[in-house]
Amino acid sequence: MNDNLRGAGFMVAAMLGFAIEDMLLKRVSAAGLPVGQVLLIFGAGGALVFAALTRRAGQPLWHPAVIGPRMLLKAGFEVMGRLFYTLAIALTPLSTASAILQATPLVVVAGAALIFGEKVGWRRWSAILAGLCGVLVILRPGLEGFNALSLLAVAGLIGFAGRDLATRAAPKVLSNLQLGIYGFLAMVPTGLGLMLWQGGAVWPDAVAWGQLAVAIGFGVFAYWALTVAMRLGEVSAVTPFRYTRLVFALVLGMVVFGERPDLQTILGSGIVVAAGLYTLLRSRKVASQKG
Repeated sequence: MNDNLRGAGFMVAAMLGFAIEDMLLKRVSAAGLPVGQVLLIFGAGGALVFAALTRRAGQPLWHPAVIGPRMLLKAGFEVMGRLFYTLAIALTPLSTASAILQATPLVVVAGAALIFGEKVGWRRWSAILAGLCGVLVILRPGLEGFNALSLLAVAGLIGFAGRDLATRAAPKVLSNLQLGIYGFLAMVPTGLGLMLWQGGAVWPDAVAWGQLAVAIGFGVFAYWALTVAMRLGEVSAVTPFRYTRLVFALVLGMVVFGERPDLQTILGSGIVVAAGLYTLLRSRKVASQKG
């Protein structure tokens, strides 16, 4: 129980860190810094911080397990998630992108059933389908309010779900700090390629450098706290607290960017969160019955 409570605390702290990171990256992008350059600087800065923390802990920066197929797969999904979600928060409302991202745990459960053969009953499959319908309510395809750029958040959602599934299979010999190095490092070539495609770099002013530095700090903390939460507590007890990220994003979106989510976004968000919580609670009940 103590591990679950501490894990929940780390998860809430991680979600707050991610929400602040998203807000700062959106501000920097809105000020004119290319998204590719933002990813490059953010990834390099985060990798350097994790590398310093790893050396301070007396751990090696390199381990042969890093180039194993599972870690390479994890890196590929990390790149996909980071690239498309960063584009989403730069080009669409923060509240909308964050709301779509809340379906990640549902996709993870579905992926665990389809890929790892975990048994998922009809109740959880129904909740997964309901949650995906909630995403459609937010997207509103075919309706007047549809924004095709919101599909960037869907692509980011798929990338992050794949990363989470790959993390489950990550070699246990790699520490949380080592995983952080390579998680951030994967953004560097992605950001470089996107930056070159966008037409080059722009030298950030002092304000932008400061915002990027703070974003890196919150990003490193959030990444570390998330990894600790997932390894410390039971998945079914800790994962529901992921949804606090939506609350933080909604508040920051309204206060910082003046966003006002419409009724469909709020309704769709409610469906996604309710479906996700039901799925996690049902998973915990099934696990306890097996025990």
